[in-house]
Amino acid sequence: MSRVGKQPISISHGVKVEFKQGVLTVSGPKGTLSRKIHPKILLDIGNHTIVVKIADSSKESRSLHGLTRTLIANMVEGVSNGFKKVLEISGLGFRVNQQMDTLVFNLGYSHPIEYRLPQGVTAQVEKMTKITLESHDKELLGIVAAKIRSFRSPEPYKGKGIRYLKEAIKMKAGKGAK
Repeated sequence: MSRVGKQPISISHGVKVEFKQGVLTVSGPKGTLSRKIHPKILLDIGNHTIVVKIADSSKESRSLHGLTRTLIANMVEGVSNGFKKVLEISGLGFRVNQQMDTLVFNLGYSHPIEYRLPQGVTAQVEKMTKITLESHDKELLGIVAAKIRSFRSPEPYKGKGIRYLKEAIKMKAGKGAK
């Protein structure tokens, strides 16, 4: 049995959990999330907790136990508090501007890159070099942050590019170093 999967998920005040026909719906002050739950996973929903159990002891259901518990915990956390990721842009002339729900990046290419944020993700630009992304869906937030980072990944010689806040880039010595 999974150590992670055994832990109960506490439901904070103001969050409603509903499980019908294999679909778990969690709604709260930040929004609503739905996810289809595998048939080999059983949910025991109480007043203030959710306990994830397995239907049988097959390898597949044991491997899904901890994963499902973590996904449900992220759903509950997201609709109550939300998630945040911060990206930094470093490099001479590299910057970002926000126009409504579109981010316009100048990253040293011959053209600016325009990226429209998907529904459910909000961005805030500070000093044209720092982007704060917020969402109630952790999975969508990670996809958006990774997509933005892929526009200009940090390079190992000068560290220029887009990186997560406090991301450690392993720097390499240039030609002149011996």
